[in-house]
Amino acid sequence: MRKKELSSKESRELEQIAAMPDDQIDTKDIPEARAENWAFARRGAFYKPIKQPVNIRIDADVLDWFKRRAEGRGYQTEINRVLRRHVIEHAMDHVIEKEKQR
Repeated sequence: MRKKELSSKESRELEQIAAMPDDQIDTKDIPEARAENWAFARRGAFYKPIKQPVNIRIDADVLDWFKRRAEGRGYQTEINRVLRRHVIEHAMDHVIEKEKQR
């Protein structure tokens, strides 16, 4: 399905709205989202990353720790969870370093 091209009038209107401060945009026709609407919301519920099989050498004691800690979820899932948390915590490190180099 192709995206519909905006007319020049629509493009101008969007540019004008984008330039406006938020408090000046008329949102009366948009209902307020009440807090109870979000009671059962889950962030990332539809995100499913693609898994890629790999061979990796891990120290026996580290592998044993993950197997004991996994508690039925599978030690590979636990390893992935720990690695993902590390990546998220350090995702901006390289950006910050590059900014410092400027």
